[in-house]
Amino acid sequence: GDKEMSKSLPFAARPKLLDGTMAGDAGFDPFGLAGADKASLLYMREAEIKHCRLAMLAVIGWPLAELFDKPIASAIGQPSALTASGASPSVLNGGLDRIDIEYWVAVVALAGFVELENQKQIEEKGNKYIQGDCGFDPLGFFPSDKQGQLEMQTKELKHGRLAMMAILGFVVQEALYRTPVVAETPFFFKSIF
Repeated sequence: GDKEMSKSLPFAARPKLLDGTMAGDAGFDPFGLAGADKASLLYMREAEIKHCRLAMLAVIGWPLAELFDKPIASAIGQPSALTASGASPSVLNGGLDRIDIEYWVAVVALAGFVELENQKQIEEKGNKYIQGDCGFDPLGFFPSDKQGQLEMQTKELKHGRLAMMAILGFVVQEALYRTPVVAETPFFFKSIF
């Protein structure tokens, strides 16, 4: 029979669960990671949004750390957390041993707090819960109409997916070339005047 084809992979059949009703859904799941049922799909979407948000923060924080860590650290009399080449500390770059244990405890505590608050939202809203809705919108950017909400969610997912690829690019670039991202691509980070 005729199967509906994926928008993202027109030569492949669209996965059954990815019917285009969710934000950012173009039928792309070549490895079947979305799962076999709606509950699995919603769980994976929640994880995707969380990773998107972390990546969007990381893609800004990574170069900012490389640009401003040394001047800020020296101004407050602390050692720089950057590697010898000036790169951000990471698993592949090394330098994670220079980060204080208190920082890691704070990060884990914050992550735990966010997860607990997110779980409260899921329980309070029940079937009306939208994946990734933590109830945090102090500036009121999230539209009130369904079409506007779908468009905003799609934009967030697209930006987040791009950020995940960008942060992967930062990691690979610094691991291969042993040069900070801000030095490797100075036209993005240095004044041209």
